[in-house]
Amino acid sequence: MTTLLVLIVVVLLAVALWQLTKIFDLTQVGGNVNTTQVANDNDNKVNGYLMFGFLCFIYLTTIFCLWNYSKFPLIGDSASAHGPQVDNLMVISLVLIFFVQTVTQALLHYFAFKYRGRQGQKALYFADNNKLEFIWSVIPAIVLAGLILYGLYDWTNIMFVDQKDKDEAIVIELYAQQFKWEARYSGADDVLGKANVRYIEGVNNLGVDLSDPNAQDDFTSTELHLPKGKRVIFKMRSQDVLHSAYMPHFRAQMNCVPGMVTQFSFIPTVTTAEMREKPAMIEKVAEINSIRAKKSEALVAGGQPALDPYTFDFLLLCNKICGASHYNMQMKIVVDSPEEYKAWLKENQDKTIVSAVKNAAAEAKKAEAPATSKDSTAPKSKDTTVVASAEMK
Repeated sequence: MTTLLVLIVVVLLAVALWQLTKIFDLTQVGGNVNTTQVANDNDNKVNGYLMFGFLCFIYLTTIFCLWNYSKFPLIGDSASAHGPQVDNLMVISLVLIFFVQTVTQALLHYFAFKYRGRQGQKALYFADNNKLEFIWSVIPAIVLAGLILYGLYDWTNIMFVDQKDKDEAIVIELYAQQFKWEARYSGADDVLGKANVRYIEGVNNLGVDLSDPNAQDDFTSTELHLPKGKRVIFKMRSQDVLHSAYMPHFRAQMNCVPGMVTQFSFIPTVTTAEMREKPAMIEKVAEINSIRAKKSEALVAGGQPALDPYTFDFLLLCNKICGASHYNMQMKIVVDSPEEYKAWLKENQDKTIVSAVKNAAAEAKKAEAPATSKDSTAPKSKDTTVVASAEMK
């Protein structure tokens, strides 16, 4: 509602300014005013200075945004082994973009002032300049080629997993559906069982092939637990529409496509507990809780419950607009120490998909069983016998 009111106010202000300019034009009727609609030297000079003013506005806005909002990007705060590579590429790209933007905008606005129209001055025209064409074509091509090659090199290093890593890696399936995530672990045999959407039925909502020997110890979790320092290979599937598994702190993202399995892998390098203890994260959490405290005061005053304090957690998000509740499609990621991860696996290894299906079938069979009929030969109670005798008399 507030945004709508702001937009209405802006529109009304624009209309008012437009009407003021019309009124100003009417007040100049009969005066010594240029009515030819052709810019004169003074008009060009004013426009030239306005270009310089707009250039200053661009630079001041850029400096303001860098000063106030540079803390929000996650650059330098990665929690995976390949994270620094991605951050370096991002920093290089941003530096180049800011440099080119600064130089080109300065030249653009300077030339607009320097070569403004003047009375009696004729613009110089030339059809082409091979030297200039060469310079502004070759330099961007070289820079972009360098960025692309550097990016491809990093991407190859990130996506390539040698055989030794594959043998030692943990394989976890990420299953996407509107609007939630579910993780499937391989259990004691370290091999995920086969799965297909055609097998989805009842509690078997991931479509696991229950006849596959490797699927007998698979279990699912609504929290994604990862061990620090161990390579994790994610096998990603989607049940319905295109989703995108996005783990920002791990610099990882991969589309989840219906009908196919996609893959991404990385090595977590920071546990959840360690990330929470970082000074920058402590400061960020304190700032968030300060904002939530102020919001809670307004909520409590209105008779609503206060917001819970914020605690940092790694998150798995969906980075594709997959429907009405897309914003709420997320799952908590917990990076444990190797010992904590083993303990968590031990706690959950008995909660297999197969046992869940068997328990659900037993419960359904129990609910469908007919109620035991009353035995007509059972002896009647004393009260019943007395009543019957009285009726016979």
